[in-house]
Amino acid sequence: MPAAVPEHVWLDPEVETALTDWDYGRASRLIRLRGGLRQEDMARITGLSQAFLSMLESGNRRLTNIDKIMEFLTGLGVPAELLPLRLPHTPGPSEREPVTQFAGDADPSLPWTTARMVAALDTAVGGDAMDRRRFLTASGVALTAFVNAWDTDEAEPLRRAAKGSRLTDDLLDGLQRTTDSLRTMDASDGSGTLTTLGDRHLQFLKHLLEQTTYDEATGRRLAAITADTATQTGWFVFDSGDRDRPLSYLYAALRAAKASQDVRLGAGALSYIAIHGYSTGVPHHAVTAAQRARDKIRRLGTPALEAMLLTRQARGHAKLGERQAALAALGRAAELYAQGRSERDPHWLYWINEGEIHGQAGSCYLDLGDQDSAVASFAKARNALNPTEHRTRGLFLSRAAIAHLKQGDVEAGCAAAHEVLDLGATLQSARLDSHIASVIHELNPVGHSPYAQDVLERHAAMLATGS
Repeated sequence: MPAAVPEHVWLDPEVETALTDWDYGRASRLIRLRGGLRQEDMARITGLSQAFLSMLESGNRRLTNIDKIMEFLTGLGVPAELLPLRLPHTPGPSEREPVTQFAGDADPSLPWTTARMVAALDTAVGGDAMDRRRFLTASGVALTAFVNAWDTDEAEPLRRAAKGSRLTDDLLDGLQRTTDSLRTMDASDGSGTLTTLGDRHLQFLKHLLEQTTYDEATGRRLAAITADTATQTGWFVFDSGDRDRPLSYLYAALRAAKASQDVRLGAGALSYIAIHGYSTGVPHHAVTAAQRARDKIRRLGTPALEAMLLTRQARGHAKLGERQAALAALGRAAELYAQGRSERDPHWLYWINEGEIHGQAGSCYLDLGDQDSAVASFAKARNALNPTEHRTRGLFLSRAAIAHLKQGDVEAGCAAAHEVLDLGATLQSARLDSHIASVIHELNPVGHSPYAQDVLERHAAMLATGS
């Protein structure tokens, strides 16, 4: 069964015309026929039902909701140059499906300027609840369009001839060290209170962008530190249990990465957008974000970075049930990692290692229902992980516990669960807490087992004492 639309379809003039005319019924039929796809295939890769696609192609239904339009186009993998960004008209009262408009700095038509970058940072760290709600109404819609704009639009040269103090290399070195320290703290201890620290660091960086004097080269370096910090803070927010706000940080990070002219930083932000996608029920977004990032960095000679992006793409495919595509991405990730890190791989990607590759493979197998392969991959991950990566170890161990339990091996599942609880007692990570809750959910049906009783009683005691 084809995993995607063949590339030659996008060269067909009739397909291009149908997309240009916003004739999605005709476009669907042409893409399906030219690509040798069935309606079942189209349903699987777009997320729309086969019944809806049948009515769409016959002209009995229309695709007017912009969220669904972007899901349709994203799932098909329509190239950026063929991707329309806005509806050509305002729907009338008779069209019941609401059309979500682009909001705030998620709007890809806004220029890629210093002012827009600062405004995006304001939305992330300084906006009120209403600002964030307006932003978030566009988050699902804007992903593909915004990423395409990041990929293709030109950024304004970053210079500020202000009367403020001139930035120095020593100051910039210190700012980067602060971001690196926050990243290391998160990896070993969990997000905890790091969101507040990240926000304060971003606010200072925003102040420097607005109030100091710098030439273009210095401005690009300041923007790079800002992009890195915004990406990390978005991750801290996500790990603390907030599923909505991270996107505002990650979109700001993309704007800062654009200003820095370092596409690797943009790829890093997209990798976290991918995690957000497959963790919040929109795995198509994960595939899109990872693929776009890979397209942008493919010729840079960064095997570790591309390997990491492939694991994110694989997770999206696995969530969609696309086994062949997931395994292909994992295989390529392993090949690239085996090449070794290059001098072009970014310093902030120090954590990518063999254990991470095996752990993401195990996670994919778990999503695909292949418990035996999941258990084997998690065992390899355990032996290869960096011992200081406590949260990553906890996440993979919790998934290993679930895989064992789904196999029917209660003893092995409970042994892994105890290790997870050991880590959970020392880490501040809502994401790990959520994984622990999933393990407990899997244990409840076998609660009569003495192994399960030990884990359940221990977990209840931990909740009672708040440890």
